[in-house]
Amino acid sequence: MKLGVFTMSLTVKDLLKSRDFYEKLGFSVFAGQPEKNYLILKNGNSLVGLFQGMFEKNILTFSPGWDENAQKLEDFEDVRVLQKRLLKEGIELESTVNERTSGPGRFMLIDPDGNPILIDQHV
Repeated sequence: MKLGVFTMSLTVKDLLKSRDFYEKLGFSVFAGQPEKNYLILKNGNSLVGLFQGMFEKNILTFSPGWDENAQKLEDFEDVRVLQKRLLKEGIELESTVNERTSGPGRFMLIDPDGNPILIDQHV
């Protein structure tokens, strides 16, 4: 199963304070819009998303079709294919993507310990 690039999406209380903290760890702003309360930071192949006021819990995020530089991969499993495979395996989904669509889409599941996992395809 090819899930794409992994990002730890963190819910933060103060976006700028969190950005400053992660910059001290060697991360730099890679994408995002502070005026919309989110930033994506990068350190090598590691990505951390900072989100202020957007969700309640930290989320493990996978983006099929993207590499760690937000470049489209030629070979990837579409989010709808991944969704079908997980449903066939008996995995319960919190939200689903419409299987009659194409292109960008997302679905969410929760791991056995209550951690949200977002499968978020941008291409």
